[in-house]
Amino acid sequence: MALIEINKLEKTYHNEEVATQALRSITFSINEGEFVAIMGPSGSGKSTLLHILGFLDRPTGGKYLFDGKSMDEYSDEELARIRNKKMGFVFQAFNLLPRATVLENVKLPLVYSGIKESLWDGMAKTALEKVGLSHRLDHQPNQLSGGEKQRAAIARALVAEPSVIFADEPTGNLDSKSGGQVMETIESLHEEGHTIVLITHETYSAAYAQRIISLRDGLIESDKKVSQRRHKADGFIK
Repeated sequence: MALIEINKLEKTYHNEEVATQALRSITFSINEGEFVAIMGPSGSGKSTLLHILGFLDRPTGGKYLFDGKSMDEYSDEELARIRNKKMGFVFQAFNLLPRATVLENVKLPLVYSGIKESLWDGMAKTALEKVGLSHRLDHQPNQLSGGEKQRAAIARALVAEPSVIFADEPTGNLDSKSGGQVMETIESLHEEGHTIVLITHETYSAAYAQRIISLRDGLIESDKKVSQRRHKADGFIK
C-alpha cells in the first residue's frame, strides 16, 4: 500500500518579481515499509521536497496524499498534529538539547503525543535500546561521539512509533566509520518494518536503500531499484 503518493507536484518560490520553480511536476509513490533514498546535487529540489513530504511546507501545484488523505484537506494545526504523531525526523545537525540527558532528549516528541506520561520512560528506553545506546541514558550530548549523537536523534525520531522516518543527510557531519554505523542503524529499523525516506548526496549512504530517486533542477532524473544494496555487518552495532 502506498503511504506517500505525489502527483505532478510543484513548488514555486516568489521573491519580489522573480519566480523560482524548485519542483517541476514530479510524480512518484512510496509504499509502506519501503526504504527510499532521494538524491541530487545542491539546488536539485531535495530539501524543498523533504519539507513538503514532512508537512513543513505546502506545494504550489499538484497533489500530495499521505496515508490515503490529501494534504489539501488539513489546516496547518492538523498538519502539525499528524507530523508529530506519524512522522519522525533525523537531521544532519542532530538538534539535541545540550543540557538535557539522552533519555530526556528522546522523550521530547512524546510531550505533545497524547500518550500517558507514565509510559514515556519505557518508550524512550526501548527506542534507545534499538539504536544501541542503552548505556548512555544519563549522558548529555557533549559526552557523546558524533555517531552516538545521531543515533540518539534516530531514537528520538523513533520513540512515538511514527509511520515514516525522514532522514535528512544523517551522515553529513560524521566520519566514514560513524556514518556507516548510523546507516546500519537505519537499515536495522527498516528491517523491523519502518518506512524510511533518506535525503542524501552520498552514494555510499544511498546504497543501503531499496530504491533511489534522483532529482536534478526540480525534475526526477531517474527512479531505480538498487541492484546491489549495501548491508550492515554481522553482529550488534556497538
